[in-house]
Amino acid sequence: MTERFLTGITTTGTTHLGNYVGAIRPSVVASRTAGVESFFFLADYHALIKCDDPERVARSRMEIAAAWLAAGLDIERATFYRQSDVPEVTELTWLLNCVTPKGLMNRAHAYKAATDVNRAAGGELDDGVSMGLYAYPILMAADILLFKATKVPVGRDQVQHIEMARDIAQRFNHQFGRGRALLVLPEAQVDESLATLPGLDGRKMSKSYDNVIPLFAGGAKGLREGVARIVTDSRLPGEPKHTEGVALVAIHDAFATPAQREAFRADLRAGLGWGDAKERVVRLVDAELAPLRERHAELLAQPQRIEDALQAGAAKARRRCAPLIAELRDAVGLRAVRAPASSPRSAPGGGAAPATFKQFREADGRFRFKLVDGDGTLLLDSEAFDDARAAGQWVKRLKHEGPGALGDAPVALAPGVEHARVVQVLADLAALAAGAADA
Repeated sequence: MTERFLTGITTTGTTHLGNYVGAIRPSVVASRTAGVESFFFLADYHALIKCDDPERVARSRMEIAAAWLAAGLDIERATFYRQSDVPEVTELTWLLNCVTPKGLMNRAHAYKAATDVNRAAGGELDDGVSMGLYAYPILMAADILLFKATKVPVGRDQVQHIEMARDIAQRFNHQFGRGRALLVLPEAQVDESLATLPGLDGRKMSKSYDNVIPLFAGGAKGLREGVARIVTDSRLPGEPKHTEGVALVAIHDAFATPAQREAFRADLRAGLGWGDAKERVVRLVDAELAPLRERHAELLAQPQRIEDALQAGAAKARRRCAPLIAELRDAVGLRAVRAPASSPRSAPGGGAAPATFKQFREADGRFRFKLVDGDGTLLLDSEAFDDARAAGQWVKRLKHEGPGALGDAPVALAPGVEHARVVQVLADLAALAAGAADA
């Protein structure tokens, strides 16, 4: 199975160092990694849960998109999009809503935190709790499951969301899969040292805590002022400093080489003053960010470049998830009206003939396969394979996984054939295969 890497950033404010270290920088690396399919998105639906300022959301979407592009995201290889530009996200959210038990949402960290605050204040438990806040883990699950993500980078505090996505996917597969894994179960990818970059007060750097260091806002001066506000202890220059669990050290380490990390710790233990240590961190961080800051400013001055990239990414994302949505709609019964004789259950018993795969060898010795409908219409034509077994494996996948395998398959639609028709035929074949397995 292809490894798929997915991450998003909520568009509620200015991009900060935590976003860069925990999401933007690793995603740029992933976008250039062979054998990895990457999806990166602006989580603007999630932003509406916690921000009711439209201008702030709009500005944040542009700034975060520019930050990703300035950092070098390869949008030719990766899929880069705004969540709100892909309506399949909300469609899948509803399908998942219909199988998710309320009790699971009752255990979500954000909801429990809100009710704890209300309980302590002596108010109603659900005061100020919107359905967006209550059910947002389902929207997050849809973000992940829509693109069959296998790896989702998160901080330790976010692992619960991946576990919930897995639980919801398992419930959906059990209820509608008929023996097929319609939804892929994702795995959390946790980097303790990077995904939980501390903020000014030592807690996780977050806009919610107002303890962030801006990534580009304010330029080099803003960076220096942010680092200067990092809380340290009262030890004077010349006194040995503790290095474990210190926010300044953790931020330094996120930008340093192993040798630089070791030297920084040694100098602090030898009595390096906090002021000099902060200046060293500023120089280290700015050396990496300065060229990115310049590109970021250029992009903000040309917003159409940002919009063009996002629109192209949305179109790519929709093409990528369309087969899965079609398969899920069929699985839950949201199918096109068709004659009973063409249904997968009646076809083997004398109704309309089912579609078939035909494998053959070309004159050059390479192997191909075609999908032909029951009326003889050519639907799909494969690429050429050097190995007959490889061609056969793809035929097997398409027969058993149906439209879910179409996005990865090395095939092309026959001229004049509609994508929806192929999706329906593959869904029928997968239903036939599932029925045969049940018999």
